[in-house]
Amino acid sequence: MKLIIAIIRDSDNEPVSRALTSANFRVTCIASTGGFLRRGMSTLLIGLDDEQVDQAMTIIRETCAPSTEPNVKKATVFVLKVDQYTHL
Repeated sequence: MKLIIAIIRDSDNEPVSRALTSANFRVTCIASTGGFLRRGMSTLLIGLDDEQVDQAMTIIRETCAPSTEPNVKKATVFVLKVDQYTHL
């Protein structure tokens, strides 16, 4: 089991979340702020099976709009191993 933490621009939140949920991923969004100019960001938490990581990463990569500013990335993504998952 894995947990993807994807930090994306607020403007990408809706299309990325919609694309992931359309592909049957469960997504939780947390509003966040970061970067030099303290811009609005969204942090997506996506729990998934190990074999689904590549598909989710492709969706995130293809759905985030290209940045119009130099040296600004589309997203920062962490993939973490999950030892235990409980759905209550």
